[in-house]
Formats: sequence, structure tokens, C-alpha cells
Amino acid sequence: MIPGARLIILGRQGAGKGTQCVRLSRHYVVPHISTGDMLRTSAREGTELGLMAKQIMDAGGLVGDEVMIGLVGERVRKPDADTRGYILDGFPRTVAQAEALARITADKPLHAVIDLDVPREIVLERISSRRVCRDCGTNYTAGPVVPSPWICDVCGGDVAQRADDTPDSVNRRLDLYETQTSPLIAHYSKLGMLAVVNGIGHPDHVFKRLCDAVEARR
Repeated sequence: MIPGARLIILGRQGAGKGTQCVRLSRHYVVPHISTGDMLRTSAREGTELGLMAKQIMDAGGLVGDEVMIGLVGERVRKPDADTRGYILDGFPRTVAQAEALARITADKPLHAVIDLDVPREIVLERISSRRVCRDCGTNYTAGPVVPSPWICDVCGGDVAQRADDTPDSVNRRLDLYETQTSPLIAHYSKLGMLAVVNGIGHPDHVFKRLCDAVEARR
């Protein structure tokens, strides 16, 4: 175990980042801070920020820096993250956010930044076929024949495609990733903090690669 591990996991949405971040958080006993989950919770609660974020996300866009920096700044200062560390998933998305994060964490700097690398065409296929239970959030993959209605095996809720998982929305997010988020790879590489991990293969094999990358920076 790495006490107080503070990590960033980068990569295109649909690269399996979320699932692997959850596994890493359990493995290293640190909170998994997913900005996407935080924003979707706000959207479900109908807050002003949540409704604004929902409109942007449904259109395949990215929420502005000021909102995200404030949101993450508050979260990493909470006792669990401040004392044990954390895994950031979905933040930073731009170099400006990375520079703000460096200021926020100046007293407790990051240990490592990992880029989970999966080609765009595979990401598009994965996300476009993803279906999610509206009640419990369990993920499914749509095949050639889609049940109608599709009932969740876990809780009996309705399984459907998220509004921001259509091919058009996914392509817009991937375009934004290439223009805004990809420069983070060069930014963290220049700082000597970046490790690139191959995200193709069995999830257990990918998880071992991630752990090896973290251990190499102990």
C-alpha cells in the first residue's frame, strides 16, 4: 500500500478509466474522485450548477474551468482525501486546470500521472454500445439484439443509453479531448510525472500494468 497516494488517471472517456480507478482506489485505500460522477449527481439533484452542467454534458461539451477547479479544490481538502490521498478521474482536462491543481496541492503534491491509452476507434465503439441502469448505475454492453424493455439484473431498474453516449455526442467529446486534453500529456511528460499504460487487453492485465506504473514511482 502507498500511504497518502495522490494520482491522476488520464485517458479518453470509454478507455475503461472509471472501472480501473475504482479498483485502484480499493487497492490503495484512497477515495476515487470522479468529476463526472460529481456533476451527474448535481444534475440529478437539480441544482443550478447541475442543470447547467447537464446541458453542457448532453451536448458533448466540457464544463468550464472555474466551476471545475472550485469543485475539485473543495473535494481534495476534505479529511479523507487530505489525509489518505486520492485518485483524480476526469480532472484536470486542460493545462490551465493542471496549473490550478498544482497551486491547490502545493503543500501535498501529486505522486504520479498515468495516461491509460486506448485508440479512438475502440473508445467510440465501446461508449456507443454502453447502456446504464437508470436506478443503480450498473453498466451493460448492447449487442446485435437489444432487449425491450431492458431490465437491470441487479436492481430491476430500466436500462437505457445515456443522452451523452450517442455517437455524435461521443465524437464531439473525443474532438474536445484531442484539442484541449491531449496537451496535458506533453505538460506532465515535461514535468517527469507521466507514465503511459496500454489500456487494451483483459481488465486484470490492464490493472496490473497500472499498479506497476504506480509502484515504479514510489
